[in-house]
Amino acid sequence: MPCAVLAHSLYGQQTPTFSTEVKVVNIFATVRNKGGQIVRNLTKEDFVILENGKGQSIRYFSQESDLPLTIGLLVDTSLSQTRVLENERGASYRFLDQVLRPEKDKATIVQFDQAVVIRGGLTASRKDLQDTLTLLDSPNQQEAANGSGTLLYDAVRTASVQLMIQQSGRKAFIVLTDGVDVGSSITLTDAIESAQRANTLVYCILFSDESYYGRAFGSGGKGTLERLSRETGGNFFEVTKTQNLEQIFDAIQEELRSEYSLGFVSNQPVTVSGFRKLKLMTKQKGLIVQATNRYYAET
Repeated sequence: MPCAVLAHSLYGQQTPTFSTEVKVVNIFATVRNKGGQIVRNLTKEDFVILENGKGQSIRYFSQESDLPLTIGLLVDTSLSQTRVLENERGASYRFLDQVLRPEKDKATIVQFDQAVVIRGGLTASRKDLQDTLTLLDSPNQQEAANGSGTLLYDAVRTASVQLMIQQSGRKAFIVLTDGVDVGSSITLTDAIESAQRANTLVYCILFSDESYYGRAFGSGGKGTLERLSRETGGNFFEVTKTQNLEQIFDAIQEELRSEYSLGFVSNQPVTVSGFRKLKLMTKQKGLIVQATNRYYAET
């Protein structure tokens, strides 16, 4: 399942006047069997971590991490989403109401169309989040005529830089969109790198209004959202006739509550800051690990 990468610092305490910084890379992951069911009974010995192709020793391990959770709900409010926005509002509040734990977790709402707007700071208040969701609205025809756009990539970067990079613990974006980007100043690759540097999983939900694009063509954003989810360690979902938005939110909630946390200290010294490839595997064949495929190592 998912996995996110978080850098922590531990300090040696053998000598009071000196301390040695040890950079721990922490990976959050979900594991499924071939049938798609989440596997919850694995141990540290069941996993293998490769960094740039070299094996790493797993120093820290826990199941169903109890670390604080920070959620950024990114909602596409462009004209193409006008007909589905009301559905998104209700399902989003239900999800946040169920997943946020009092005094531990927090969330914020980010809307994007021809601009990116962070609707307030991170909060644990369900009332504040509900009030914010009621304010979300698509631009009217006149506003859209003055400059249409769907700044999906910019929204991911803005939320990563302004919100998530300063947070610790588990972090996740949930993106509600049809996957079409119009007008962003950056590329999809840039957006992915921003989320990876902020150690944030991205869960993408494709919710497309067939009446807007036409049944035969769809929105065309599926490939974009699949890549964004896969490379950050999140997951991709699509609203269909057989899978509604409430069911998808339930699946995301289950994943967030069923994570493995694995930590390692790289055996490859960091001489130059940059991305390093990650591969988390299980020794048992037939299991599927959902995790980020790289992290940003800093000197």
